Amino acid sequence: MKTRPDSLRARIVIVEDHPMFREQLAHLINREADLVVCGEADNVRDGLALITQLQPQLAIVDLTLKGASGLELLKDLRARSLNVLTLVLSMHDESLYAERALRAGARGYITKHEASTKVMIAIRQVLAGELYLEPRFMSRIVNKMVTASASTALQPVDRLTDRELEVFELIGRGQTTRQIGTRLGVGLTTIDTYRARIKEKLRLENAARLQTEAARWVQERDACVS
Repeated sequence: MKTRPDSLRARIVIVEDHPMFREQLAHLINREADLVVCGEADNVRDGLALITQLQPQLAIVDLTLKGASGLELLKDLRARSLNVLTLVLSMHDESLYAERALRAGARGYITKHEASTKVMIAIRQVLAGELYLEPRFMSRIVNKMVTASASTALQPVDRLTDRELEVFELIGRGQTTRQIGTRLGVGLTTIDTYRARIKEKLRLENAARLQTEAARWVQERDACVS
């Protein structure tokens, strides 16, 4: 297959904080005759600067980044009216995150465990101006919308910000404050602040209740996925 000059290939920026996965994804994309990775970043600040500078056609964004969530990058891109399509490639196999990503401006959502062929399909579909969602995400989001139309009441977890939700999930998966801080690239005081906000929003009186409710929520979400 003859490769086109870079000026004729769709330019893609990857924002992903795992070097090995980022390298593999870039290699996969650069093998395509009509696509090229023009930049890579591992955090929201550098990703935003790179996209602003290079103005690619597509940005592939991970949700779990150090310092700030990939959802914040999506919101920043939309707030700045940057003309770039975004595809979320995430470890989270969960319609709740897909819904939040779409609300933040993403045009597609796919999980990292999908085959490389599906990743390329998602990339091309988004570049073509279409929306890409895995079928299981689409059905759950539609079901949630139908349910919401019958009742406008928010679920307690819906009151959490994107970052608070991420911390809540990690608590439910047994991560300690130090482990969560390391995972998200923030200090222990910041994680303690998130924990306090989550307890307040969910009306949980202490750390034990927070741990119990987070674990229960994670088990319920995992059961829905399996």
